[in-house]
Amino acid sequence: MESLKHHLLIAMPSLQDKIFKRSVIYLCEHDDQGAMGLIINHPLGLDLDELLKKMKLQQDDFVLPSSIANQVLLGGPVTPDRGFVLHSGEVHFSNSRNITDDIVVTCSKDVLDSFGNGNSPEHYLVTLGYAGWDAGQLEGEIQEGSWLTVAADPQLLFELPHTDRYAAATQRLGIEPWQLNGEIGHA
Repeated sequence: MESLKHHLLIAMPSLQDKIFKRSVIYLCEHDDQGAMGLIINHPLGLDLDELLKKMKLQQDDFVLPSSIANQVLLGGPVTPDRGFVLHSGEVHFSNSRNITDDIVVTCSKDVLDSFGNGNSPEHYLVTLGYAGWDAGQLEGEIQEGSWLTVAADPQLLFELPHTDRYAAATQRLGIEPWQLNGEIGHA
C-alpha cells in the first residue's frame, strides 16, 4: 500500500469504539513499520488557556486570542498525557517534524511556550495522546472497512471547527456523512 502520510482516516459507522467513533484522524506517519496519527475532531473539554496555566507556561492575566484552535483535542489513546501540536510550517521547535513543507508536528514543550510569548505558529491544533498502529494493522483495518481515506487539506485541519471536520472530510470524497453505510459488500 502506498503511504497514507498526510491523509485523513474517516471512521466508518461500523466503527463503534468510543474513542474512534465518527473520528477523523490526520496521519503524521505511515510506512512499513506502522502508522501514527492524531484525532482532529474529538475535544477534551479543556481549552489551551487552561492547559498552559496548569503547566505554568503563562501568566494568569494572559489570555490567548479567541480561536477555534484553542480547544484541546483527544489525539488518541496512546500516551494521553503527552501533547502534540500540529501546526503550520513557518516556525520550528526543538522536536518538530515536517510532515509536508507546510505542516509540522511538534511534541516538545517549547511549542507550548510560544503560545505564552506570542511567537506561536499562525495555524495550529493541540492534542493530547495519539493513535498508533503496528506494521500492517492499519492496512488490515482499512481492508475490513473500518476507515475511508482521503488526502488531507490544511484548510480542513486549521480553519474549520472540530465539529465540522467529519462532514468536511467525507465531502472531500464526494459524499455526505448520512450516505455512509456500516455494512460492507451489500448493495
